[in-house]
Amino acid sequence: MDAITRKELEIVAAKIRLAIIEGTFHAKSGHPGGSLSIAEDMAYLYWKEMNIDPADPKWAGRDRFVLSKGHAAPALYGALAHRGFFPVERIPTLRKTDSILQGHPDMKHIPGVDMSSGSLGQGISCAVGMALAGKLDGADYRVYTILGDGEIGEGQVWEAAMFAAAKKLDNLTVIVDNNNLQIDGTVEEVNSPYPIPEKFAAFGFHVIEIDGNDLDQIEAAFAEARTIQGKPTCIVQKTVKGKGVSFMENQCNWHGAAHNKEQYDIAMAELTARLQELEG
Repeated sequence: MDAITRKELEIVAAKIRLAIIEGTFHAKSGHPGGSLSIAEDMAYLYWKEMNIDPADPKWAGRDRFVLSKGHAAPALYGALAHRGFFPVERIPTLRKTDSILQGHPDMKHIPGVDMSSGSLGQGISCAVGMALAGKLDGADYRVYTILGDGEIGEGQVWEAAMFAAAKKLDNLTVIVDNNNLQIDGTVEEVNSPYPIPEKFAAFGFHVIEIDGNDLDQIEAAFAEARTIQGKPTCIVQKTVKGKGVSFMENQCNWHGAAHNKEQYDIAMAELTARLQELEG
């Protein structure tokens, strides 16, 4: 892993947020809210936690990542671009017909994407399969996947969770992004998944609860996950949907809506000011 400081990770997260706003503005569509909430995850995973090589995206020994909440692709693309998997200049081509940057992650065309995703509930199953393959092959790579709190209403999630625990996949870390909002409102109003930690514990997971926008807590959680033997880990993280953009924070209408030019200018100004503060 590359050595990187807390401040440097904050700078990376700020750049990922700028990429999210840039991409969804030029696409005139996309999912900025749930992308912004996981910027710290993307920074930590791709700059400190995962063993990866941007020069060799298909390296067999790499750690794997599956964005199960595939609609948050702008966050993944921001991370991959700034990490060197493809040029940052491609970010504004999000969702364009001639672009590799599809609305959801596409493993066939985007360097660094380990699994195509977007059909909610399926990503964790793919991650479980990767983790099982690693065990069967005697490989030492680890597998990470991020789910939305609304996504875990899918029954397939719990089938995958049951299987992961039954097979003792301690090389698997599941992150549940609990920003408490989905497309139609709060998760409680739509179909309450609570209590999330107790559910994963009942399915046989080691469970860690954190503030998912706090890099110190993220670091401690991933470090703890590496010590767990004989069972998978689930990190349940409280986050702010739309984190970093004042008018998007905790607003469910920004789950899947693009911003106009005036809103774009406000968002970019706020995020640029934050980046300059960190770099100053």
